[in-house]
Amino acid sequence: MDMKFEEFESGVYKQQYQYKSFLPVSINHGWTWEDPRINVLLEKATKALGELNAYTLIVPDVDLYIRMHILKEANTSSRIEGTITEMDEAVMEEDAILPERRDDWREVQNYVRAMNTAIESLKSLPLSLRLFRNTHEILMSGVRGERKTPGEFRRSQNWIGGASLADAAFIPPHCDDMSDLLSDLEAFWHNENVEVPHLIRCALSHYQFETIHPFLDGNGRIGRLMITLYLVGHGLLAKPSLYLSAHLEKYRSTYYDALTRVRESNDIGHWIRFFLQAVISTAENGKETFQRILALRQELDHEVVRLGRRAENARRLILYLYGNPTITVNKTMELLGVKYVPANSLISSLVDLGVLKEITGFQRNRVFIIHRYIDIFRDAN
Repeated sequence: MDMKFEEFESGVYKQQYQYKSFLPVSINHGWTWEDPRINVLLEKATKALGELNAYTLIVPDVDLYIRMHILKEANTSSRIEGTITEMDEAVMEEDAILPERRDDWREVQNYVRAMNTAIESLKSLPLSLRLFRNTHEILMSGVRGERKTPGEFRRSQNWIGGASLADAAFIPPHCDDMSDLLSDLEAFWHNENVEVPHLIRCALSHYQFETIHPFLDGNGRIGRLMITLYLVGHGLLAKPSLYLSAHLEKYRSTYYDALTRVRESNDIGHWIRFFLQAVISTAENGKETFQRILALRQELDHEVVRLGRRAENARRLILYLYGNPTITVNKTMELLGVKYVPANSLISSLVDLGVLKEITGFQRNRVFIIHRYIDIFRDAN
């Protein structure tokens, strides 16, 4: 039986020992709505997503740029959870990071590995709870949350906000209720007997996942990552090119308020509209990012022509930098198969052309960054 958004009741509070946990209703069924605003937003979001997807199919060497999209997402999604790493740091090797900032750096790198592994898994496995457990294990391994049972759904009560259950802002379902709720969520992802558009399913799934809060830690990051995995897993995106974290960080209080409003006021329509608007804005920003990348690529191609016979090596180096935006002289020697003097000379010429910038301030072990490229991702929101 279909549930109408306007008649939705989000769940009930269930008495536990000394506190009440929230038990959301299941979502694996048909959904309808009367709100014409949702229809208009759904049309715009579908169009914007299709246009973004088209860019990933026509842009040359797109996987290099997708790596930067993933790094940007990892950085922003981690920042929402209080991890502070600048984009310049996120692209560096670990030994170039100040020791006191390495924990934050590792959390961002874990997110990158988790996303890459999950995307690769989608080629042979459907979207599943197992995939999320595997992704969570990578995300939380060897960092501050590693005591919070990486790769396992929680077996104890957690809460959001406040120092304890007594003053928590929200208490998710008791772990005894989680199994049925998670099975229901997984079934909803693949239920072909209900005619619900994928973007609506994705919005409902994110709300439900965050409400269940199935892990002891990392739920926000996994829940945001789930959006991209859902879209790739169901063929709405050929590549993982859409990430909502920058939009959700920009409107963080509105985002949390929209989720809370569903639980407290049953207003699922408000959440759906917020989610669809986030998709529209993010997809449009994503298209703009690809346009800026293509324009920069053309500019750099023209600039390195001035290097004469070394232009071909410069192009090879720049192509590498689109996927790995920092470089050293030693790495240049290895990549191009040249000795120290020509490698150092090429780097110096690219600095003179304004293509590279040195970022350590050291005399030795210098690291250079393709700063105009990084700025594109730093500016994207």
